[in-house]
Amino acid sequence: MASGTPLNTSSPHPTRTRLRWPLRLLGLVLLLLLGPMGVLASGTLDLQTPWNQARSDSTGQTPDPAVERRAVVQVFGARTVRWRGSFAIHPWIAVKRPGADHYTTYQVVGWRAQNGEESLVTGSSSHPDARWYGAYPQLLADHRGADADGMIDAIEAAVADYPWGHEYRLWPGPNSNTFVAWVARRVPALHLDLPPTAIGKDYLGASTFIDHAPSGTGWQVSLLGLAGVTVAREEGLELNLLGLGFGIDVNHLQLRLPGFGKVPSR
Repeated sequence: MASGTPLNTSSPHPTRTRLRWPLRLLGLVLLLLLGPMGVLASGTLDLQTPWNQARSDSTGQTPDPAVERRAVVQVFGARTVRWRGSFAIHPWIAVKRPGADHYTTYQVVGWRAQNGEESLVTGSSSHPDARWYGAYPQLLADHRGADADGMIDAIEAAVADYPWGHEYRLWPGPNSNTFVAWVARRVPALHLDLPPTAIGKDYLGASTFIDHAPSGTGWQVSLLGLAGVTVAREEGLELNLLGLGFGIDVNHLQLRLPGFGKVPSR
């Protein structure tokens, strides 16, 4: 080397270059986990009451079938049991035809699949707004009258076509949120905007990577529910990393955050 030629010390070390993006990805995951950790720290979750002693009373969000004679379609979502509630909700669908004296409910329950049974459960209830093992359910969609009556047949057809009735994976899906999102995509009249805490809603299957957003107002791209993006009028822009959804909903002026859901809540 000729004298006076400066040494090039600006090139990054090859090992540092290889680690840069994995470390950034790890840092982002840890940042997103602050949401569920914050929910746990808030003390709003019941971590003590045994599941068989938890409250299951009505929350007064569903009209009495004896009073409301019109058709009703509602979707609820409640925090799952114990620490898992800091990450995710469990949703279910309730429908009532005109003049009916009860509601028919549809949901996916994981322990049934683990026992070799069908995970999709169809039930009958006068109070589908009951607490889910103590957790207060959030009303995610509420349709009544002619609009509700017009979508019940489509909901029942979508339920019948659900492809993972004997499968269940807590993460990344298919699970209870996968089921409700599946129905919502096939019944866009629901206008169902599932919160980012509906972990599993982005699972499209092993061979499907592009589909409508659950609300029916946009599109999403997803890789096995582990990574993807949703762009829709109702959901806004939501990114998904390892099932943790985050983004912004300009339409409703809300942030979409892991653990916390939609902020501010409405």
